[in-house]
Amino acid sequence: MSSSTRFPNSLEAHAAASNLSATSSGLDVRLAARGGRLATHTSGLAAEYVQGNVAILPADLANDFLRFCQRNPKPCPLLAVSEPGDFRLPELGADLDLRSDVPRYRVWRHGELVDEPTDLREIWRGDLVSFVLGCSFSFEHALLADGLPLRHVQQGRNVAMYRTNVATRAAGSFHGPLVVSMRPLKAADAIRAVQITSRTPAVHGAPVHLGDPALIGIRDLARPDYGDAVDVAPDELPVFWACGVTPQAAIAAARPAFCITHAPGHMLVTDRLNRELDRA
Repeated sequence: MSSSTRFPNSLEAHAAASNLSATSSGLDVRLAARGGRLATHTSGLAAEYVQGNVAILPADLANDFLRFCQRNPKPCPLLAVSEPGDFRLPELGADLDLRSDVPRYRVWRHGELVDEPTDLREIWRGDLVSFVLGCSFSFEHALLADGLPLRHVQQGRNVAMYRTNVATRAAGSFHGPLVVSMRPLKAADAIRAVQITSRTPAVHGAPVHLGDPALIGIRDLARPDYGDAVDVAPDELPVFWACGVTPQAAIAAARPAFCITHAPGHMLVTDRLNRELDRA
């Protein structure tokens, strides 16, 4: 499989997915995924609701992964952790099933991606611990509300994500590079974006880098490692935020015998409201 994951045109796919939109609820999106009516990314959907990255690991690896998240809070801001075998997270949604409510999952064996199912019920195990981490799609609601343009949303694409040369802090066997998401913005908008997102550390907080991508090891913005490329105009800066795909890089490096993540951009949409995350 190519390292760059491509998706169908989301405007067409979202329209087909039971008319989901920015005004949908978190439950609307989860039920569409659960019913097999949504298998595309969730950018631009249920704009008022917190979206989360998902990592599901055997219990014997859970403590190491928890420490990895605690040591790397920018890319791995913890929202919730389940009990072993429990596919519910009532603090994120009363009607929430981690086995079916993500539009697309990734199944890993010994660090290799082996499947991308839309339902986990046939492979669910009683020793699995689920982690839900904050996602930048949640702070996008605040950026859009302030009038800042987001090109991937305008174009109906998944956000562009890149592996960097910035190392995360290791915990047990979990280690690897920081992954970032990129949004092109004019300088004044970039300053405003820093101000807005600095108030939401639960969903990655302020950017980790602005400007020259080569300084963090990104060779070509037109070739993201995950998601979809968008153009950066001459009067714009690429602005980079820590990304919740970082744990997937750490999992690939740790090579656990079995684990599950969300497919990049295909998030768990919760019942929590984004405005609850604003600490200001």
